[in-house]
Amino acid sequence: MTVTSPHEAEAFEAAEAKRISARERKQAITPEDRALLDLIQGDFPLVERPFQILGEKLGESEDEILARFKKLRDLHVVRQVSAIFDTRRIGYKTSLVAMKVAPENLQEAADVINRHPGVSHNYARNHAYNLWFTVAVPPSGDLGRDVDEMHDLTGAEKTWMLPTLKLFKIGVTLDMTGEADILRKAPVKHSWSKIETFDAPSKADQELIRVLQQDLPDAPRPFDAYAAELGVSTDELFENARRLLEEKKMRRFSAVLHHRDAGYVSNAMAVWEVPPERVDEVGGQMASFAAVSHCYERPVYPDWPYSIFTMVHGRHKSECTAIVDAIEKETGITDRALLFSTKEFKKVRVEYFTGDYEKYRAMIEGAEYCSV
Repeated sequence: MTVTSPHEAEAFEAAEAKRISARERKQAITPEDRALLDLIQGDFPLVERPFQILGEKLGESEDEILARFKKLRDLHVVRQVSAIFDTRRIGYKTSLVAMKVAPENLQEAADVINRHPGVSHNYARNHAYNLWFTVAVPPSGDLGRDVDEMHDLTGAEKTWMLPTLKLFKIGVTLDMTGEADILRKAPVKHSWSKIETFDAPSKADQELIRVLQQDLPDAPRPFDAYAAELGVSTDELFENARRLLEEKKMRRFSAVLHHRDAGYVSNAMAVWEVPPERVDEVGGQMASFAAVSHCYERPVYPDWPYSIFTMVHGRHKSECTAIVDAIEKETGITDRALLFSTKEFKKVRVEYFTGDYEKYRAMIEGAEYCSV
């Protein structure tokens, strides 16, 4: 985490004070905890008493499930439970960005990039293109302009925008029971093959999105707080949330875990040089691996020939390597690069329709922003 204000520093210190060792965390997590983690990474129940429903599925009481849930948050395993939105369907524009930055300027460049409220992930990776981040802007924003500004402000040697051309798969589900084969296949739930632009949602839906993206409270009736904030009944809240699901603006309502603290300490971005005529075939094959959380077709450039990107997660580096080797064997694609993250500069959820982007633009245009 990059601390940029006294408030963030205080929050960071409080969070760090709660952290425990990996060994203590592993010992504290029971098989029952792991079963709950597997369940809530799917579709968290959109009902008045969700912990009661989860308890019925797992043979435990509502109080037991709620206590287990709070414990897993305190252990820093559960990162957030909230709505997960399809960025482009709610009018946002987004891209992965690769930068080539002088190694001695890497931290300073990351600090500049992290100030953009639409930057959700920012990593150093073991490649000549050593700084990788994702950035999103609201319907009123100009994505290309923002990336050009970050290129200038960081003093990057080269910057490539790598937006999604085709989405073969998105969705991280970590096997917490340890019983599943890391090379297993799984159905793909979220994909699209047509590049489309979408208008901004209505003001009412923007407010609904703003509330549903908040972390779920620890309470027997957690959705009552959402409804109260919106000034609607809980039934109306659920009706509108399910409508967003039907419209595919919301992908799902579920838990997201802290990968490393959940035991998945390694992640790798495998990029593949795929003949254009095989992109659809190969993308589908790669997406079918359960350990692949993200699979995209992206643009190629003269010094970047890799058209398909896959993200894999493992309990250790050798698992990631084994998954990538299995993908190579199945697809016959051997021209690849395997980029491991060497440092995490930022990992947050983008907060939609909060006004933070407008404040950022005012800061940039007011020349209050410092370059590297």
